Amino acid sequence: MMTLYLRKLQPLGSSIRLLLESAREGRFNFECRMQSRLHNFSMGAYEEIGPGGDAKMNHQEFQKWHHGGGMVHALARVNSTAQIEVGAIVHSKAMIGEDVLVGSGTIVGPSVTIGRSTKIGYNVSLSNCTIGESCVVHSGACIGQDGFGFYVDEHGIMIKKPQLLNAVIGDHVEIGANTCIDRGSWRDTAIGDSTKIDNLVQIGHNVVIGKSCMLCGQVGIAGSATIGDFVTLGGRAAVRDHVLIVSKVRLAANSCVIKDIKEPGDFGGFPAVPIGRWRRQIASQFRP
Repeated sequence: MMTLYLRKLQPLGSSIRLLLESAREGRFNFECRMQSRLHNFSMGAYEEIGPGGDAKMNHQEFQKWHHGGGMVHALARVNSTAQIEVGAIVHSKAMIGEDVLVGSGTIVGPSVTIGRSTKIGYNVSLSNCTIGESCVVHSGACIGQDGFGFYVDEHGIMIKKPQLLNAVIGDHVEIGANTCIDRGSWRDTAIGDSTKIDNLVQIGHNVVIGKSCMLCGQVGIAGSATIGDFVTLGGRAAVRDHVLIVSKVRLAANSCVIKDIKEPGDFGGFPAVPIGRWRRQIASQFRP
């Protein structure tokens, strides 16, 4: 089975500088033991359809799956216990584990890996991503599409930057309806184990989020932000690009982080400041 690791945040204080340097150089990232997972992915009986597989395939690219009626590519590896519902499509070289459910209308793109006991809802789009075990992905979510990366050339024309890496989702993660998680460009976009993400959340390319975090509805996290473990972001909170939020931070709803948060605690406002300071700022506006 695949094991996903998230390098723990270093102790606070003097090590903050080292953590910032590490994050910006891309060393703070998931260490994905992909070779081990691919070697040990046989979590039961698999069916690999196509040349060397079922002789009744007649070399067709897609075949109706026996458990649910979805369509599976000849070069996909799908555990025999997986359910692929009618209208779902599994593309070539996708790998789907034991007891996985793929809902109707979902597209599992080439080379996507889904761990055992994960439930994928209706009309989900998966590409360039690895999803761990016992996850829940609700309807309409999009994971692994290109990030929003462009530069301006000498003529003032917007040119797209290559987005060639992946999105890596840990175990026991829940992803809400219509949430979008972009693939990485210089490091994988990564979501730690047991993190819970509400509906309509945007997570940009190269973002790294630690374990057991909670992201409430309409949160937006810009590209290359780094978020530690046990962080809570209230509804409609925003995090700008390339900032660091250490572990055990709670951010009030409608707040905006525009610089690094280096100490744990509660924060709020725009720009986000310690919660007590923010409350005093608000109270001062209503003094007679």
